[in-house]
Amino acid sequence: MKLLDQVRVKIKFLHYSDETAKIYNYWIKQFILFHDKKHPTSMGKQEIEQFLTYLATKRQVSASTQNQAFNALLFLYQKVLDISLEGQNINALRAKQRLHLPTVLSTQEVKQLIDQFDENIYKTITQTLYGCGLRISEVLALRIKDLDFDYNRMIIWDSKSLHDRSVPMPKQLIKPYQQLIQVNKRTHDRDLAKGYGTVELPNALQKKYPKAEKEFKWQYLFPMKKVSKDPKSGIIRRHHVLNSTYNRNLKIAVNHSGINKKITAHTLRHSYATHLLQAGIDVRTIQELMGHKSLETTMIYTHVVKELSEKNRFSPLDYL
Repeated sequence: MKLLDQVRVKIKFLHYSDETAKIYNYWIKQFILFHDKKHPTSMGKQEIEQFLTYLATKRQVSASTQNQAFNALLFLYQKVLDISLEGQNINALRAKQRLHLPTVLSTQEVKQLIDQFDENIYKTITQTLYGCGLRISEVLALRIKDLDFDYNRMIIWDSKSLHDRSVPMPKQLIKPYQQLIQVNKRTHDRDLAKGYGTVELPNALQKKYPKAEKEFKWQYLFPMKKVSKDPKSGIIRRHHVLNSTYNRNLKIAVNHSGINKKITAHTLRHSYATHLLQAGIDVRTIQELMGHKSLETTMIYTHVVKELSEKNRFSPLDYL
C-alpha cells in the first residue's frame, strides 16, 4: 500500500474529520516533494527542521499554518510509520506568532443580526451558534437525540478527541426546537414511505446498529430541504444543511443588518465567550463549555474583554 493511502486509512481508523485528512495529506505530500521524493523512513529530525524552516522563511506562512504542517508530520511518523519523535527536540525556525483579537459583536448587534432572518431554519441555526457557543460544524451535525429537554442541555459528541461535552440549552430555543422536531418527524415519515429515510451514522455504528440509520432519533436536527445522493455511499438520503448554504444565508443577513464588521459563523462563537466573561462566568467554565483543550485558547477572550472595557477606552484628544 502506498504511503499516502496508509495515511488515509489511519486517519479514517482514528475518526479524524475529512478536513483534517485533506490538510494532513497536503502537508505530508509537500514534505516529501520538498526532499525530492525521499521516503519519510529515510528522513528524520534534520529533514523535518529544514522543511519547517523553509515554510517560515521562504513561504512565510503563519505560525498556525506551520504548526499545522508540523502536526501532520508528527501524525505521519508516530501514527502511520510507528517512529517515535519523542526526545528529538525538533528546533526549526518558528514563524512569528501574531496575537489576533477576534471580531466580537455587542449583544445589540447579535440581536440586530438575528432579526434579519425570517422565521426559518437558518435563524434557528444562528441562534444556536450564539446561544450555545458552538462551532458551525457542531451545530450542523446535531441530531434529534442530542437535545435533552428534561435537563435543558445539548450533548456535543466529539468523535475526534473522544471528549464529549454538554452545553445549556437556551430557554428561548426550546419551543423552536420542539416545533422543528415535529416538522422533521413528518418529513422523515414521508421519506420512509418513499423508500428513503436513512441517515449517515458516525464511525462504526452502522455495523453495530444496522437499523439505527432509519430511526428518527438519529436524524439531523437541521436537515436539507431535499434528499440527495451521498457522495461516499451513493445512497439517496437527507443530509444536514451544508456549511456553504448556511454561510450564503448568513452573508445576506449581514448585508441587510448594516453592521460594518467582518462576520462569520465563528464570530457568534467568539461573541458567546466574550459575553459570558463580561457576565462574570469564570474562564475555566467557559473553556469546558467551548470544548477547548487548552486554557490558553480560552484566555484570548480575557484580552478581548479587557480591550472592550469602558475604562480602557479613552483618547487624550477628548481632554483638550
